[in-house]
Amino acid sequence: MFKKIVLGVFIGLIVGGILIQFIPYGHDHTNPALGAEPQWDSPQTRDLAVRACYDCHSNQTTWPWYSNIAPISWLIQHDVVEGRSKLNFTDWNAAQPNADNAAHQVERGAMPQWYYVLLHPTASLSAAEKQTLIQGLQTSTGGG
Repeated sequence: MFKKIVLGVFIGLIVGGILIQFIPYGHDHTNPALGAEPQWDSPQTRDLAVRACYDCHSNQTTWPWYSNIAPISWLIQHDVVEGRSKLNFTDWNAAQPNADNAAHQVERGAMPQWYYVLLHPTASLSAAEKQTLIQGLQTSTGGG
């Protein structure tokens, strides 16, 4: 009896895992057109921002293979949509109400998010790189 229950649960999980792949949310991987970027204080600041921030805070998102698999695709889609709405480095002509907060978010360790760094080790910043990015963001985005 117990084996039948476990087998039923296992089959249910497999079927459910297959069915959720047909939910369309998280599959639109088109990047909007590029707009203006901020006036970067240095190429190094821009390079660090691209490395640690651009996947969620720009219209140049790189969509990894696992961004096509639900439910991971849902989390990634949500993070990109939310990230772009709060700060978009490639749509600088639009209002950027959180631009002055970007440096503070990096300084307090909230950005980049820990799970993003876990999957994207190149986004991990050394202490010196982090300080350079913070200072560069303060100068470039007016968050000083």
